[in-house]
Amino acid sequence: MSLPRFARFASLGEKGVRFVADTNIIISGLLWHGSPRLVLESARQVGLELFTSPAILSELDDVLRRPKFESLLVSVGSSAQAVLLQYSALASLVHPVYTPAVVERDPDDDAILACAIAAGASYIVSGDGDLLDIDSYEGIDIVSASQFLKYLAEERK
Repeated sequence: MSLPRFARFASLGEKGVRFVADTNIIISGLLWHGSPRLVLESARQVGLELFTSPAILSELDDVLRRPKFESLLVSVGSSAQAVLLQYSALASLVHPVYTPAVVERDPDDDAILACAIAAGASYIVSGDGDLLDIDSYEGIDIVSASQFLKYLAEERK
């Protein structure tokens, strides 16, 4: 019998909560304020482990190099490479053995699922409608940044 959503926080104890952030959460968290930033900052807390993969890092690099981010990065005195390095230092790298074909509309999202499986993650934090519509995959809950933060706060009570 599987545990209800977020009940696993209490059951993980010393092992910690393992999660993967989708690319949109990573970019929003590193470049703006709000829930995505708080999700990434939570990765520095004891008992939380954030994971990434080469495919996610590659997508992150591609997205950060798009013209729409160039002026933003310059305005904050940063670069795509610096942001990528900042995130790489925050997350543990895993190398998925396989990538499932689940998200028909955006196959790049399958890399997020593959990373979560390889990491043994309990959660994927995403702002992507295609992933959020899946809700859960292979026992991994797919939640928004605000949902993740809400349940982290409830666990600390």
